[in-house]
Amino acid sequence: MPQFCEVALPVPLNQLFTYSIPDSLSLKPGMRVIVPFGSRQLVGVVVRCGDMSAAIEITAIKPIQEVLDEEPALSGEMLRLGQWIADYYVVPQGEALSALLPPRSPVRRSTRVVLTTTGQHALQGNLQAEEREFLQRLAKRRGIRRESLRAVWPLAEKLRKRGWTTYEHTVKASAARPFKSGPWENTSFKPSGPHELTPQQQKAFHSIRQQMETHQFGVFLLHGVTGSGKTEVYLRAIDLALKRNQSALMLVPEINLTPAMAALFASRFGERVAILHSSLSDTEREAQWRRVREGFSDVVIGTRSAVFAPLNRLALVIVDEEHDASYKQEEAPRYHGRDVAIVRARDAGATVVLGSATPAMESRYNAERGKYHLLEIEQRIRERPLAETAVVDMRVEFAETGRQSFLSRKLEAEIARRLEQREQSLILLNRRGYSAFVLCRSCGQAIQCKNCSIALTHHRRLARLLCHYCGYARPVPRVCPQCASEHIYFMGEGSERIEDALHRLFPQARIGRLDRDTARGQRQAEAILAAFQNHELDILVGTQMIAKGHDIHRVTLVGVITADIGLARPDFRSAERTFQLLTQVSGRAGRGEFLGEVVIQTYYPDHYAIRAAAAQDYDLFYQQELRFRQLMRYPPFTVLANVLVRSPSAETALRLAGRLGRHLETQQKLGIKLLGPAAAAILRLKKDYRYQFLLKASRRNLLREVLLSCREFAQRERFPAASLVIDVDPQTLL
Repeated sequence: MPQFCEVALPVPLNQLFTYSIPDSLSLKPGMRVIVPFGSRQLVGVVVRCGDMSAAIEITAIKPIQEVLDEEPALSGEMLRLGQWIADYYVVPQGEALSALLPPRSPVRRSTRVVLTTTGQHALQGNLQAEEREFLQRLAKRRGIRRESLRAVWPLAEKLRKRGWTTYEHTVKASAARPFKSGPWENTSFKPSGPHELTPQQQKAFHSIRQQMETHQFGVFLLHGVTGSGKTEVYLRAIDLALKRNQSALMLVPEINLTPAMAALFASRFGERVAILHSSLSDTEREAQWRRVREGFSDVVIGTRSAVFAPLNRLALVIVDEEHDASYKQEEAPRYHGRDVAIVRARDAGATVVLGSATPAMESRYNAERGKYHLLEIEQRIRERPLAETAVVDMRVEFAETGRQSFLSRKLEAEIARRLEQREQSLILLNRRGYSAFVLCRSCGQAIQCKNCSIALTHHRRLARLLCHYCGYARPVPRVCPQCASEHIYFMGEGSERIEDALHRLFPQARIGRLDRDTARGQRQAEAILAAFQNHELDILVGTQMIAKGHDIHRVTLVGVITADIGLARPDFRSAERTFQLLTQVSGRAGRGEFLGEVVIQTYYPDHYAIRAAAAQDYDLFYQQELRFRQLMRYPPFTVLANVLVRSPSAETALRLAGRLGRHLETQQKLGIKLLGPAAAAILRLKKDYRYQFLLKASRRNLLREVLLSCREFAQRERFPAASLVIDVDPQTLL
């Protein structure tokens, strides 16, 4: 039996840790264990077992304390995937593997206040009555849980500072929960069969089926216009996998798309479908994870983290709306769900389908170069036409009307016409809140977040100013916090303000709003969408949450307010994001028997992203954007990493950035371009000051070498553990 094992721990250190295996324990790679780590106890994952005594000092090795799994929580395939994530995204293996683990923690953590030897001696001396009583309680009960001491916390802290008590941290295995049945046992979904495919759908499915029959890895980019029936192609491919006793995984970008998609798939495949996303409770997620692990469900639908579902015999991986930025994890490990899905499929010999009406630039470029197989569906089902689009130049609107209005005359008239015809309208403004910021007219200062260098957004119904980055909130001030002036002015508009304006203009209309404020939970989003689907609402106002995936046949009008709002972002992807959002929301109109119309309001009608979106012309946008990317050496012509240095102290952040910058200057070589250090677009975020470096490389191996040297330099120079952030293939540069 092996005597030692290497364990990956969730700490920001780039190494595995060696522990001895007691004779009473049986271990396999992929099992979770409790191990001592300094003064703490941590849960880690066993990566390797064997006789490693020749290379280590045996006397320094501590034993494993407890094994948490009867069978490995991570298979060999998932361990390899975790190693790939660690290597590709330049993160410690322990942090990478933590993302793959089952949703519920297998342990209970507790902290107890216990008596020290010094405290025992103190009991023999002169003490105040309350001190003696407290110490005697600790001695009699061998410690008291920390959370039970709230009533006497000042006393407990005073005695701890004297050294008479201390904290004792313990980690114990949780009791196993009973297995729960699937999510559909109480649902009234109606079984449904496949729909007839159009010739273009049939051609796409035929190509996917041929690839699946080879049992070899291959990637398809399914580029289909909005409303072209990509979902039916997905369903046919999944059905093919299930008939062969294989499994399928489908990723969707937004949580609010999951219930509708899951219900559709359940109507076709019943209880074989499992759903996985972060809005489920820990108990619900664990039940779903176990259903998949134990083979009761072989179709998984979920958001980004569902890519780690423990499916066996994986034959098909689908990434719907593959261009969506929400597939990128913004906390460590900063993986991209689409790219991890492709790697997982490659190792399993599975077929990948990346679907989108507006493919990411990198994906379309890969298809042009032959790395992916391009499939195109250029017509909507039943040959429904794409919506007609009108672009309203708001500069001309202001010049002709002499008033600043959220709604142009054209959009206002079209909304009124839809109300008369009992049709529905979607109104998009991709900014929530009532006013974008609050300004003092006397001193000119905007009211800022206390944690971030950004103006607070006014939310009228909450009577609050909110930071959309850190969550900080404060009441709306009566006077300026800087100069005490009463001349407070509310600038700009958000979705809440648009909703109010529509209520005033159309008092007879039933109006709803869908954004992060009205849909704080999954059920709230479902209720709003269900009301709109059932025509209990005439107009739905919202942010990008309304822009994709919804198939509501009575929507004949889509209005876009301030279409160019994203073009001002300091990010090379801003034009791409704007084009994608406008094209996706335009696709919500005219999906039923009625023709659709789109009204786009903008101050930049000549911008190529606006023009291409209005024309629903992906190729027009792609060719122009590709020229820009090639000229500026951005992806897909280079690989990119954002290296961020942060600290609660502005001076420390600047000093660390300078030291790292001097190191990076020594690493420059042919094929590497370094930009920075420079202040991040949002200099202070969540109390941290931030400076960033942008690295462009002609080859990925060159980029990885430099990033590894950054991490090694930071460890060698004893940078604080959380001060260095490495983001490979960043989706935002904020």
